[in-house]
Amino acid sequence: MAEKGTTATARVGNGGTVRIAAVGDLHVKEDAQASCRDLFGEVSREADVLVLTGDLTNLGKPREAEILAEDLRACAIPVVAVLGNHDYESDAVDDVAHILRQAGVHLLDGQTTEIKEVGFVGVKGFIGGFGSRMLGSFGEPAIKAMVAESVSESMRLENAMRQVRTNRTVVVLHYAPVVETVAGEPLEIFPFLGSSRLAETIDRFKVSAVVHGHAHRGVYEGRTPGGAPVYNVAMHVAKPTGRPYALLEI
Repeated sequence: MAEKGTTATARVGNGGTVRIAAVGDLHVKEDAQASCRDLFGEVSREADVLVLTGDLTNLGKPREAEILAEDLRACAIPVVAVLGNHDYESDAVDDVAHILRQAGVHLLDGQTTEIKEVGFVGVKGFIGGFGSRMLGSFGEPAIKAMVAESVSESMRLENAMRQVRTNRTVVVLHYAPVVETVAGEPLEIFPFLGSSRLAETIDRFKVSAVVHGHAHRGVYEGRTPGGAPVYNVAMHVAKPTGRPYALLEI
């Protein structure tokens, strides 16, 4: 797996390599002052698949999802996505998901899909912290419920990974699986940016790349303890392309 900038010559296709454009945290707003159409049109020329890593809408409103679906008409390549925490804000997540799926988005929530012989596995993930400082299931019921949600997301990821039948796999998350890619965010909020439980699950399988968003002030690249490459593709994170999206060759 290699990363490429926008100066790459021709799209690789004959050798079976798949070029994946990945970006997160679009935060599409209801007033629609900023359109993603030009971005999606550009991505269609640069890549074979577009991956969106959550926070697709700003407040989880159906109208925001409709605007995104309209903009996605400019995208001529398959789109794979997961939802983020912002997409849950207005308690209309089922409507948001329905609108995006109706627009042709492969919206993953504990499932896998195969495109161009690459398996894409997606869950939102959840909070909990990293390494030895990861939150444990102890004390108040609210803490135990929080940890249970984190464990549940990791188990759903594992169950989906077991369904993959391709040699190349891309894991799509919203929350970070490693602490390296959230570096730059305030230390106080690290536990709310992701969980090492996700990385523990990922390292049980052969994974070509992991992409996530959520950490707007984080850094682009890290690795799981088992060596899987992890990319923070939140829109505002600087990337080798110099563009809002990353380009990965799988």
